[in-house]
Amino acid sequence: MGGGLVALSTASTYPESTATAFEMAARLGYDGVEIMVWTDPVSQDPQALRRLRDYHGIPILAVHAPCLLLTQRVWGTDPWAKLERARAVAETLEAPTVVVHPPFRWQRDYAREFVAGIHRMAGETDVRFAVENMFPLRARGREVSAYAPDWSPIDDGYRHVTLDLSHTSVSRSDALLMADELGDRLAHIHMADGTGLAKDEHLVPGRGTQPCAELLERLAANGFDGTVVVEINTRRAESRDQREADLAEALAFTRLNLAAPAEVVPVP
Repeated sequence: MGGGLVALSTASTYPESTATAFEMAARLGYDGVEIMVWTDPVSQDPQALRRLRDYHGIPILAVHAPCLLLTQRVWGTDPWAKLERARAVAETLEAPTVVVHPPFRWQRDYAREFVAGIHRMAGETDVRFAVENMFPLRARGREVSAYAPDWSPIDDGYRHVTLDLSHTSVSRSDALLMADELGDRLAHIHMADGTGLAKDEHLVPGRGTQPCAELLERLAANGFDGTVVVEINTRRAESRDQREADLAEALAFTRLNLAAPAEVVPVP
């Protein structure tokens, strides 16, 4: 699946549950969901996810493997076993993409084998392993990468990549240039915004300084066949109504700018 589909990351409704994310996505008119596998037991259970998918009639378009610090023990501690399980869940639920972060620097053995291992796993399934761009840590004028082989996936030859616009904000990268450099390897988008702070903001697109509209317009013009996932932070929403309003605004922004530009017909 792909081609202009807009999905909701279940991370966008945190601290509410995975089940709530399905409900909101269906009610607001999203085309599908991306499952953030985290400490919510439902996010880890393919049968529970299948029931939610079927009940709400909304497909699962991606599975985000448990790569975050707070999910270090979800599905065990072996990072390769986590990716194998994420692939199995994606295959079971007919999700075309697994999103994965590059290893943390202290995961030395995993990091050493990561590029070759991802390439090997990608050749064993139709599921796309889309490695996500991350960002360096900045403090007192210095930059330190917490990731290996790199926070940027540009030069490591991954077959598929996820481009996250909140992360380009933190890394102060040119998102449009990154998209151009990735070319056909750009398989998945995390749509969010940021203001260039040294923290991961995940703002509603249009509320920061990232070229969200321009990227979406370029994707539409180039016939992008991946999925665009709204991944915003609504933790500070004062009510469910406010959370839903932010999710609705993000969906409207994304759909508007992802619409293929009308062909200009010259006036005779």
